[in-house]
Amino acid sequence: MIRYQVSHRTVIEYRNSVSISQQLLRLLPRTTPQQRVEHASVLIDPAPVGRIEREDHFGNRCLYLTIRESHRRLVVHARSTINVAPARALADEVPWERAAALAERPDGETAARVSLYAFRSPYVDLPAQTEALTSDLFLPQRPLLDAVRALTERIHAEFRYQGGVTDVWTPVRDVIAQRSGVCQDFAHLQLACLRRLGIPCRYVSGYLLTHPPPGQPKLVGADESHAWVSVWSPEVGWVDFDPTNAVLPGEEHVTVGWGRDYGDVSPMNGFIVGGGEHKVTVSVDMQQRAA
Repeated sequence: MIRYQVSHRTVIEYRNSVSISQQLLRLLPRTTPQQRVEHASVLIDPAPVGRIEREDHFGNRCLYLTIRESHRRLVVHARSTINVAPARALADEVPWERAAALAERPDGETAARVSLYAFRSPYVDLPAQTEALTSDLFLPQRPLLDAVRALTERIHAEFRYQGGVTDVWTPVRDVIAQRSGVCQDFAHLQLACLRRLGIPCRYVSGYLLTHPPPGQPKLVGADESHAWVSVWSPEVGWVDFDPTNAVLPGEEHVTVGWGRDYGDVSPMNGFIVGGGEHKVTVSVDMQQRAA
C-alpha cells in the first residue's frame, strides 16, 4: 500500500463580522476495501462551541459545527494519513442489462441498497442527449465493466477539461452542449449516461495525486479535490472509473466519500448570521510518505 498525508485547508474571509456559524463538513476520509485511514482530524479557528461527528445515510463521516464567537475569518484545516492499495484486476462478464434489471426490481438487501443510485438526483438530470454517447457502446449483452470503460475513455477523449465554464449547478445537458467542464461535470455526465440506462452508479469525492512538469518541483498546496464515479456490478461489487483521466482509480486516488451526486458529498456547507461578501481560499496538498 502507498501511504499519503493529505492537507485540505479552507480559509473564508468575510467583509463583516459573523456572529453565528453552523457548518456541515465532509472532510474526513472513509475506510474502504482499497484504503485504510490511519489518522484524520479537522482543526477549526475560531473554535466551535458544538462539535458532533456522525455518519450520514451513505456512510460518510460528517462533522457538525456551531461557532458562536464573532469572527471575520474562518479557517478549516483537515489533515489525514491514508494507506491506499493499487487498483484491482477485474474480470466481469455480467451483461450490463443485468445490473439495470436488478436495480429496477430489487431482489435482496444488496440490490435494494444500490438501487438508490440508479435514478435522477438533484445535480444529475437525465437528458436524452446522453443516448448519443452510449448507444453504440452499450450493445446487447456486452459486459458491464467493458462498456463502462469504453464510456470513460469516450468522455476523456471528446470533452475538454476547462475551468471557469461551469459551476456546481450546471446541468448535464449544458455540459454535453459545450463539450467542456471539470472533473465534477464529467462525473455527473457519466452518472447521467449510466443512470439513463438504469445502471446503479454513485459520485465519489476525494483527492488525486498530481505530478509537476518534468524538472519542476511539486508545489505545496497546489493539489485539488477530485471527483469520479463508481459503478455497481452484481458480480464484483462497486468499481471506480475516472472519466477526467480515463483511468481506473488506484493508488493515486484517495476517497473521502460518496453519494448520488456532488450535493451529497460537498466538503463544506451551512449557514451564517452576518458576514456579507466573502472570499474563499482552498489549498490542498497530497504527499507520499514512507510506510
